[in-house]
Amino acid sequence: MPLTVAQLMEKMPGAFIPEKAVGLDAVIQFKFTGAEAGEWYAVIKDGKVTVEKGAHPSPKMTLTADSGDYVKIFTGELDGMQAFMQGKLKLAGDLNLAMKLTQMFKIR
Repeated sequence: MPLTVAQLMEKMPGAFIPEKAVGLDAVIQFKFTGAEAGEWYAVIKDGKVTVEKGAHPSPKMTLTADSGDYVKIFTGELDGMQAFMQGKLKLAGDLNLAMKLTQMFKIR
């Protein structure tokens, strides 16, 4: 059974690689459409990440994607850059942060 967005967001803190985010202080807003529509945000600060359900008032970057596509991107079934080029993944704000995002988390 594939992961749900809620399960994936719960796994984010455990998948975080702090040495890839040294000195980073950022909020990433996730907006999901499709089967598991909803909003979540991740706060990356002081080498830790916390994830909350809902909308943050001032995210540094916003990622919008179909919930099913995002699960595939996060688990490596779908290439993030390819998804972006195909319009399946939309980014707003700090795009450099988006590039770092894939390096900061590793699903084990």
